[in-house]
Amino acid sequence: MKLSTGAAASLAAALSVATLSVATPSASAAAHPPHPPLARQTLPAGDGWASAGTGTTGGSAAPASNVHTVSTRAQLVAAFAAPGPRIIQVRGTIDGNTDAAGAKLECADYAANGYTLAAYLAAYDPAVWGRDTEPSGPLEDARAASAARQTAQIKLKVPGGTTIVGIGRNAVLKGLNLHVDKVDNVIIRNIRFEDSADCFPQWDPTDGDEGNWNSLYDNVSVTGSTHVWADHNTFTDGDNPDSAQPVHFGRPYQVHDGQLDITSGSDLVTASWNRFTGHDKTMLIGSTNNPATDTGKLNVTVHHNHFENALQRLPRVRFGKVHVYNNYYEVPDAASFVYALGVGVGSQIFSESNFYRLSRAVDPAKLLYDWGGTAITTRNDVLRVGGTVKPIDLVAVYNAAEDPDLSPDAGWTPALHTGIDPAASVRLSVSQHAGVGEVR
Repeated sequence: MKLSTGAAASLAAALSVATLSVATPSASAAAHPPHPPLARQTLPAGDGWASAGTGTTGGSAAPASNVHTVSTRAQLVAAFAAPGPRIIQVRGTIDGNTDAAGAKLECADYAANGYTLAAYLAAYDPAVWGRDTEPSGPLEDARAASAARQTAQIKLKVPGGTTIVGIGRNAVLKGLNLHVDKVDNVIIRNIRFEDSADCFPQWDPTDGDEGNWNSLYDNVSVTGSTHVWADHNTFTDGDNPDSAQPVHFGRPYQVHDGQLDITSGSDLVTASWNRFTGHDKTMLIGSTNNPATDTGKLNVTVHHNHFENALQRLPRVRFGKVHVYNNYYEVPDAASFVYALGVGVGSQIFSESNFYRLSRAVDPAKLLYDWGGTAITTRNDVLRVGGTVKPIDLVAVYNAAEDPDLSPDAGWTPALHTGIDPAASVRLSVSQHAGVGEVR
């Protein structure tokens, strides 16, 4: 059919408009480009201390040949050893206590030189050994040798220039201790860390007034490293909680250490949107009172994390300028709760706009604990007890109950953050969106 001149012109104009509408992205799309895939994402500018300087990009620039999808311990070990920068995607559950063939390893499989817990308890019972001297001799040597065998199996070094990220909602690293040691630029996201239990805790009768059992493994240990971002992970003891451990020598038999510990001169770390649940020693920032290692370092941002029935170290801090904001604290059990923020030697904690939900039996003065520090800034926090939400001045509440007083001025004001949400909104946003499976 032959079109008239006018009809042909109209059709040409219509086609031109249609072509233009397809070829030209909308202003909205241009202003809001799609996010890169999770494995390629980097820490946003200004998002806490880990964004300082060069920022934290992990393995985002890895070529396709350096992208690894892993579902076994052996594959994970090989991926860590592969050239960087690297992206490691975790699929399903990886159990660190499995051999090369995937068979389950039990504590007895690591035992060396005749070690048994029964023999250890008999040898170092305070009624026999006393309380003034740390254990020594053949059974302590056997315990240490057994622990070394487990360490070689479950403590894995994470190299710099690495992004390790879970696929979907069901990526689990169980019975493993990831060690970020003396490296730069690591991202750890969207992983459920579960039960990095120590088979061979050490008894130390000189630790505290009554002695303590001490274990070796964190879920994630950051030592001497810089530019680390831990985001949208879940940390849990799983079906082996601290509360279920037996009591030996009158003290809990402690098989877990930290969930996310940042020590040994580490610096420029952001921990965001993680869920820490049902654990004792949760987050330690600085492990020694020696200023030579940590002065001017341990600068960490802790924001939008959910601390759920966690007993202490939320976090405990030495030396660092640590910004703690928009976290949600749920403390249901007064009998087991120790404290939330530990004010340690040289620490400069700036804590603001957090939401504290306490049972009626929990004393709000216990939210702070003085570990030898002198000052902490707290502002714009809210407290919920029962159905009532009201502002709380943590330093004033602490000082009214304890001596010596803490100064309310930590001596600095944080600048590296992407905005502070009102504290009253934190409970809903963090409870819904923190932890594994909640990041896109």
